[in-house]
Amino acid sequence: MTWHVLGAGSLGSVWAARLHRAGVPINLILRDPQRLASYRQVGAITLVEHDHATRYAIPADSVDSDTPIQRLLLACKAYDAANAIKHVAHRLQPGAEVILLQNGLGSQDEVAALLPQCRCVFASSTEGAFREGGWRVVFAGQGHTWLGDPADETPPGWLADLQQSGIAHTWSTDIVSRLWRKLALNCAINPLTVLHGCRNGELETHRGEVDDLCAELIELLTACGQPSAAADLREDVWRVIQATATNYSSMYQDVAAKRRTEISYLLGYACNAGSKAGLRLPRLQVIHHRLQAHLGSCGLPHH
Repeated sequence: MTWHVLGAGSLGSVWAARLHRAGVPINLILRDPQRLASYRQVGAITLVEHDHATRYAIPADSVDSDTPIQRLLLACKAYDAANAIKHVAHRLQPGAEVILLQNGLGSQDEVAALLPQCRCVFASSTEGAFREGGWRVVFAGQGHTWLGDPADETPPGWLADLQQSGIAHTWSTDIVSRLWRKLALNCAINPLTVLHGCRNGELETHRGEVDDLCAELIELLTACGQPSAAADLREDVWRVIQATATNYSSMYQDVAAKRRTEISYLLGYACNAGSKAGLRLPRLQVIHHRLQAHLGSCGLPHH
């Protein structure tokens, strides 16, 4: 069965190239005729792995095509997910499977609400990739992807395609807990790297701030019924900071490149969840407001 990929950015392109290389039928869906023309002019995605570049001539069409879709990888940003799915909803067949590869929380439920006739599989990935120009993507970090369906714990048959493609993965029966844990890690690290203009490792000099955020995030996760996501969170945050000490966080990179961030699905989601749970989370709220003001001063959306 053909995989369709909507969101041919960094991670979407890395998945598409590996699936195509393994002989899995795949088709890119590009957002408009101009983007499709740009791709056809180049004719392929170039994937750079360990300084070695390979071209993959993956078939593509635009969202306006009427080809039916039975399996879709939605790999766009969290703030684009619901709008993107509306453009292809008419092509999704009854019982179609949609894999949601978004950061943070909130967008998954937005998409699932629009697709009652589909199976929505949530994904959380630690893989790293970045674009080096139009259709050239660098696979920067071999990571791991957890996938799961809160509505149905049965593993899907297409996991064999991921195995064949060398995409390291685990089917998870607690995917929501994994997404909460990743959201908490992002909330403890990314905003501070933007506000202090630093690499991850330099947060060592702001240890008190990091620890204070961890304490409130543990309180939030516990109140939201996610005790396993809260367990040893502070230790894990510092482990990630040390392991990625020389890296700039994804949010830092977005702001530096004048790209919209996923603040609403990270800090924004956390603060809203805290309010609904009746919690006072003053440090998270202050960081959220400071980050919103900073993004506004950079001319970037802050919602």
